Amino acid sequence: MKARNSRSTQASRMERLALLATVLLVSGCTVGPNYHRPTAPAAPAFKETTVPVPPPNPAGGGWKQVAPNDSAIRADWWEIYQDPQLDTLEKQVAVSNQTLKASYEQYMQARAAVQYYRSQYFPTVQVGPSATRTRQSTNRPLYVPGSKTTYNDLFLQGQVSWEPDLWGNIRRAVESQRATAQATAADLANVDLSIRSELATDYFELRGLDTQQRLLDTTVKQYQDYLALTQTRFTGGVATDSDVALAQTQLDQTRAQAIDVGVARAQYEHAIATLTGVPASSFSLPAAPLDLQLPQVPVGVPSQLLERRPDVAAAERRADAANAQIGIAIAAYYPTISLTGTGGFESRNPGTLIQGPSSLWSLGGSAVELLFDAGRRHALTDEARDVYEQNVANYRQTVLQAFQEVEDNLSGLRILDTESVAQQQAVNDAQRSLTVSTNRYKGGVTTYLEVITAQTTQLANERTAADITTREFAASVQLIKALGGGWDTTKLPTP
Repeated sequence: MKARNSRSTQASRMERLALLATVLLVSGCTVGPNYHRPTAPAAPAFKETTVPVPPPNPAGGGWKQVAPNDSAIRADWWEIYQDPQLDTLEKQVAVSNQTLKASYEQYMQARAAVQYYRSQYFPTVQVGPSATRTRQSTNRPLYVPGSKTTYNDLFLQGQVSWEPDLWGNIRRAVESQRATAQATAADLANVDLSIRSELATDYFELRGLDTQQRLLDTTVKQYQDYLALTQTRFTGGVATDSDVALAQTQLDQTRAQAIDVGVARAQYEHAIATLTGVPASSFSLPAAPLDLQLPQVPVGVPSQLLERRPDVAAAERRADAANAQIGIAIAAYYPTISLTGTGGFESRNPGTLIQGPSSLWSLGGSAVELLFDAGRRHALTDEARDVYEQNVANYRQTVLQAFQEVEDNLSGLRILDTESVAQQQAVNDAQRSLTVSTNRYKGGVTTYLEVITAQTTQLANERTAADITTREFAASVQLIKALGGGWDTTKLPTP
């Protein structure tokens, strides 16, 4: 009966302790400012999508004046180019790229940190059984003759300790770490976007070089025909030996240009291999001139960048994390309250260990308030506020940078479109000039120097046209990157 009463009393006191803890927790508050998303500058529309008279697009187009709801970019945004080889390469990035894997592990670290701080909501429980057999000296001070000198001590004890989150410092810590984890997830998305856009850019640069290689190879064959023409005319006494020398020089020089293209192409091929996680020595891409149609990229409105750019989202999440740190700093002004409870059994015999008379327990609590720290808490609070303002400024600057990148690439595509039309006209004019000069040379009206000049002009203009096409594709990829690819803030996890 006595053991039962003892257990009943212990249970009653534990219930009162739990009730007290609940009251403390409910009556607690969360100190510090609540987070509100900082304002950021934004225009109603992109400047380059509201030009009074936009220039005409070539076939396929590279930019367009879009409606506000025309803003959907697919997650697999590279498929817009309809290039199976590019699709295959992009799929290898997520599997093999080591930079992307490192960023993923960084996010996993941040998510684990959230779990660590969240665990502080709950009490810690420890249990520690022990058993000792002791023999005391009969010559010790205060020895009582006849008392036992050898005995057992069996001990089974548990301890519960808890610091209730009365001032919200743990809640703010979890809030800060959760925002940090989301920022890290946005960083991961930004790394993924950067790697994939770099891969697409390198791929189109490589295919642009293949276009130039085809052009130069074709030109070499044409110049061989011109050399044969001059040799025939020289044999017939119509042309001079200098004509043959000029034709041979032009041919050899063009062959050298064709060989030189291979240097840059090999470097782009090696870069693509590294991005896809393949050793450069075991990777190769077949030649494929850039004959694709340039797709139109949906742009949307500037305000959507705040939701679509992962770097903007990361900067905003870091502002949230910094705001929560202010609350943690302010919570240091309030007392630290700890509750502890210990209970268990102790006996000298195993048979009587789990019995009422063997039970023991203790309940306690403490409160500690720092009275003087020479301004340390005040300095830490000021520091936290300044860090928050710094992150807000970084967020706004990231937004401005995002707007600039979109406008840069929109203007680049618009101007390149116009330049492409003008350059194609220059190619046509150069071709006509070469035809006229060739006919004049065959008719004996002019020297071969005029033909050489027309050939040089034509080749330079054709290479420039091929380069403009490559630049258009690169600008298109950079525009997609500036718009955030197919990402948006709904993809942010909630750790």
